[in-house]
Amino acid sequence: MEPEEGTPLRRLQKLPAEQAPRLLHKIVDGICGRIYPLYQDYQSVWDSTEWMHVLEDITKFLKAVVGKNLSDEEISQQLNELNSFHQEAVMKCLKSRKDEIKQALLGEIVDISSAQLQDFDWQLKLALSSDKIATLQMPLLNLHLDVKENGEVKPYSIEMNKEELQNLINSLEAANKVMLQLK
Repeated sequence: MEPEEGTPLRRLQKLPAEQAPRLLHKIVDGICGRIYPLYQDYQSVWDSTEWMHVLEDITKFLKAVVGKNLSDEEISQQLNELNSFHQEAVMKCLKSRKDEIKQALLGEIVDISSAQLQDFDWQLKLALSSDKIATLQMPLLNLHLDVKENGEVKPYSIEMNKEELQNLINSLEAANKVMLQLK
């Protein structure tokens, strides 16, 4: 399916204006970890494919607007192709639920960053050839990480060439500098 031009919420206009606030608030509920709206409640408005796009588009839009901390003017510009009733419904929903969405986004970040490195091991190998090159002579690093996520230790293995290893080292050094500045 090709992306259509216009506002990401253009499909919302198929919904009668008086039903838009309920849908928007149910989607915010879903973002916040509660139940998303059900297709069966809206099957008379959208087919199942459109419904998936509606949910995805509205969810992405709300998260982006709150995550980027856009002003009311900037949000209105992105909604300019919607009719005034739907624009008003989106703006009212955002104003009343912005803090909840922000907390949900922060929760997602915390979930990502809560992983901890438990153990690691590494091996240095020399690839002598490949199926494409007869003599390769490329050093490779195999890095094995044990990462604790949600109380469970998960193993990860990464193979890196010299350039990738250097990028990793540079990233770790930059992170270390930031941590030292925070102290």
